[in-house]
Amino acid sequence: VLFRSHLKQISEEECIERIAMSMNEALSVTNGVTLVIENTAGQGSNLGWQFEHISAIIERIEDKSRVGVCIDTCHMFTAGYDIRTREAYDATWAEFDRIVGFNYLKGMHINDSKPDLGSHVDRHDSIGKGKLGVEPFGFIMNDPRMDDIPLVLETIDETIWAQEIELLYSLQEK
Repeated sequence: VLFRSHLKQISEEECIERIAMSMNEALSVTNGVTLVIENTAGQGSNLGWQFEHISAIIERIEDKSRVGVCIDTCHMFTAGYDIRTREAYDATWAEFDRIVGFNYLKGMHINDSKPDLGSHVDRHDSIGKGKLGVEPFGFIMNDPRMDDIPLVLETIDETIWAQEIELLYSLQEK
């Protein structure tokens, strides 16, 4: 699910209501589908950059068994959630679990970030070449909570995807 921008034409609350209503409608006319909400960087009037936005939408979904979350690492970082150190990584995921619930995490988009922490700008970078660096991807690759969800490489230079995948696997502790 892509978040809508309220464009300052409606309140955040109204926007969240519309998103949830649209999701409920889509779920009502489908079977065997899980709608997954991706977090945003928070550019302009985009919603979805705060865990509270995501939680507010999930609260309004009638069949919660058919909704999930995809966390994009660049979006998370530029939204203001730091994962660069072990302490920051653990604190951010504890906050996600408290506000949204880890049971809703269905996948991740793995990418580094060109912009700084909290910049609210969505510009992906190759693993280890941006502001996140390599270390947080080691935390992800060794986090057992990530074992059974898709980790999708979503970086900018397709010519080095094979090397980035190799790098990610090399970060796994044996």
